[in-house]
Amino acid sequence: MESYTRYERARIIGARALQISMGAPLLVKTSKIEPLEIAIEEFEHDVIPITVKRK
Repeated sequence: MESYTRYERARIIGARALQISMGAPLLVKTSKIEPLEIAIEEFEHDVIPITVKRK
């Protein structure tokens, strides 16, 4: 897994939680209901399809 700053991590998880709350398909099997908790679990499993571009 790539090393992210805490700001990048927060942005990735927040963006993915928003996608999940708007009805995006889940990328991990989980029993959790809250979009933020699901996004954190997806981040920990390194399956979130979001990339970070740095200059």
